[in-house]
Amino acid sequence: MHTRRQNILCTLAVAALLLAAAGQVLAQGPLDSPLRSYADVAAKTMPSVVNISTDKVIENSAMNPFFDDPIFRRFFNMPNDDIHGQGRKQVQHSLGSGVVISPDGYILTNNHVVENADKIVVNFHGEKEYVAKVIGTDPPTDVALIKIEDEDLPAITIGDSDALRVGDQVMAIGNPFGVGQTVTMGIVSALGRNIGLMAYSDLIQTDASINPGNSGGALVNMAGELVGMNAAILSRSGGSQGIGFAIPTSMAMKVVESLKSDGKVQRAYLGVLPQDVTQAMAQVYGLDRPEGVLIAQVNEDTPAQKAGLKEGDIILSVDGKEIKNPSMLRNIISLSEVGHQARLEILRDGKRKTVKVKLDEFPDQELAQASGGKGDAEKDDTLDGVSVQELSPRVRAMTQLPDDVDGLYVVDVDPTSNAAHEDLQQGDVIQEVNRETVTTLKEFKKALSLNPDRPVFMRVYKPQAGRSIFIAVPR
Repeated sequence: MHTRRQNILCTLAVAALLLAAAGQVLAQGPLDSPLRSYADVAAKTMPSVVNISTDKVIENSAMNPFFDDPIFRRFFNMPNDDIHGQGRKQVQHSLGSGVVISPDGYILTNNHVVENADKIVVNFHGEKEYVAKVIGTDPPTDVALIKIEDEDLPAITIGDSDALRVGDQVMAIGNPFGVGQTVTMGIVSALGRNIGLMAYSDLIQTDASINPGNSGGALVNMAGELVGMNAAILSRSGGSQGIGFAIPTSMAMKVVESLKSDGKVQRAYLGVLPQDVTQAMAQVYGLDRPEGVLIAQVNEDTPAQKAGLKEGDIILSVDGKEIKNPSMLRNIISLSEVGHQARLEILRDGKRKTVKVKLDEFPDQELAQASGGKGDAEKDDTLDGVSVQELSPRVRAMTQLPDDVDGLYVVDVDPTSNAAHEDLQQGDVIQEVNRETVTTLKEFKKALSLNPDRPVFMRVYKPQAGRSIFIAVPR
């Protein structure tokens, strides 16, 4: 008992000493330790970020259509020589930011900052102003390259945005609301975002405050390197709510190279309609998890068709880069050089294989077609929650389906069914079931009996979209 009491007393004594020491450290720590600061990163990068103001001349008649009415003009004694717009022009001002990327005056900014501008003024923090000219713009990526005439300008160091990780610290620099150059801190919240604002996007999401006027400004890492260009925010109020987006340098600088050399961007393309691989589809293909993107359609006379790619193939990687979604596939292909021999790893019939595709230049309009054939008037309910019937001439005439679309017409879908959850809708046309073409109810029932332990894998024509997609419906 005596020994136990001694042990308890010793433990309490040690604990008291530790608490006292901790209190002393806490008391002295803030006084003895230097403050954590990002001043060095800011000092290194801020001189390279400029304010951009633009002037756009607009016609007042666009806001006042009455100006073109001769009776209205006579009533207000307006001169007739003004009828074609003379004297009715207005200058619209807007603000943004830009980043100096070379000492000889090339500046990276957003297309929407300088689009349709009649005059672009670049300001170095209130010290010196320049009138800039546009070298080239690329609306699909919202990237623009402008230039001012000077030398030995403070160019920023270009970093590798592909090396960014979720959780890395970043600093946003720009001119929010025109108040002047401002820096904000945050982290990388997500990578590879596509928010639908640009045709080609692989955005960095950050919680560093980005506001109107920050567009075209710099997103830098803690080494003071440019890793992104601030481009957009998601906000209900118009101000920052912690969801900002930047175009990664891996994309922006490839666009810049093309704009600098050609004044425009030449895009390569495959000629396929890709779609996400769901968990149910992964099971159909024997995958442990969703991988790659599924080819829902291969367009005629395209690089994909010439290389032998087929509908139903899953593209796993391009030139060794793992493909995670359709947007990523589109970005990688579009930024490849025209004529490049791309190496695609695909999954077909349960086997992985490599296909080489010579990429062509993206045409003005890429065509997409489906395929098909005949019908009856009976209905079938063998797929849970789904009623289908054959495409009789009467049904085809009523639905106004294209002549080359064949399959089974979806009469009804139970909104609580697995099929409805996978977006099968009334009016769709089921063209394939478990990789078998179906045009009759007999073929439909036979195809449904295949692979009973896996989801039902279907190729479906969507009339509203005018194209076919693949869906997998859990049984």
